[in-house]
Amino acid sequence: MVRDTARDLARSVVAPRAAAVDREGEIPPEVLRQLAELGLMGVNLPEALGGAEAGVVAYSLAMTEIAAGCASTAVTMAVTNMVGEVISAFGTDAQRLEHVRRLTSGESLGAFALSEVDAGSDPGGMRTTAVRDGDGWVLNGTKQWISHADGSGVMVVWARTGGVGPKGLGCFIVDVQQDGVTVTGKEDKMGLRGSHTCSLAFEDVRLGGDALLGEPEGGFRIAMMALDGGRIGISSQALGIGEAALEAAVTYAKDRHQFGRPIADFQAMQWMIADSRTELDAARLLTLRAALGKERGGRFTREASMAKVYTTEAAWRVCNRAVQIHGGYGYTREFPVERHLRDVRVTQIYEGTSEVQRIVISRDVLRG
Repeated sequence: MVRDTARDLARSVVAPRAAAVDREGEIPPEVLRQLAELGLMGVNLPEALGGAEAGVVAYSLAMTEIAAGCASTAVTMAVTNMVGEVISAFGTDAQRLEHVRRLTSGESLGAFALSEVDAGSDPGGMRTTAVRDGDGWVLNGTKQWISHADGSGVMVVWARTGGVGPKGLGCFIVDVQQDGVTVTGKEDKMGLRGSHTCSLAFEDVRLGGDALLGEPEGGFRIAMMALDGGRIGISSQALGIGEAALEAAVTYAKDRHQFGRPIADFQAMQWMIADSRTELDAARLLTLRAALGKERGGRFTREASMAKVYTTEAAWRVCNRAVQIHGGYGYTREFPVERHLRDVRVTQIYEGTSEVQRIVISRDVLRG
């Protein structure tokens, strides 16, 4: 039911606006409002907090459908769900009631502020600091690559609260409108152009004691658990983009005629379509396996990394073949496969690069 609801919205509302979102760099507010009204901003969040409480598998299926319609819109949905889950899992009752409801209702978008110039794949290199000041904290530093931070009302921000390395990190809930918080730049990206990627500066930002999420030096654990789940979301997103590209390629191959017949009659096209369909089916099974592992409450780190590295790289190959099937038209903005190729590329980078996923997988295998 959740999948079908997301599919109907994606095809009737999201997809028809996708080219304009890419061109203009903005997601229409009414689209985000409809996502919230249908429970898609909190698919795996408790009903008591305004969520759909439908589970991780349902979230994965919904994310795939929205991403097939518009990848930029899917990013906004993914990050807002992710931030809501972090606060729901690690926050106090007061924090959950105050912030999670704002996310699930669509009143606010979420932002996940972990990365810095020198702390991307290595969060232990973080330089942003949070220093105790009476009952509260003072936040100073910078963040980079933060999805739609300029439009968010609920950010989770990581900062150094203790010693060196990953164990000295804390996590805080911050509003972008607070004094001392500045959006210092917005990246001009190849793809996902409707999802703003921003840099942030924190200058003597005063936070109350109730801004701390979890323990003062428990931020690294929060980040790792969030990223494990986030990788399921990115796998689902890449899968959706790949599915949209394959659907477009199949339609084009049937319609385009050369040498007196549809190009779908030629073996070269058929093999590209066969390889793409096979890889996407395998990717879907890996992604849903990871989602089920999280839903059951067990350990799913390896499965999430396997799903992400395979699905994102397979989706890139599928989108690349789709452009090839379109020939010269695939290189123009007249057809959506050009956008799909640009949008899917970053899925091999954010939420942990393909190289980092291989490190995670190999370490787990070698540990036995």
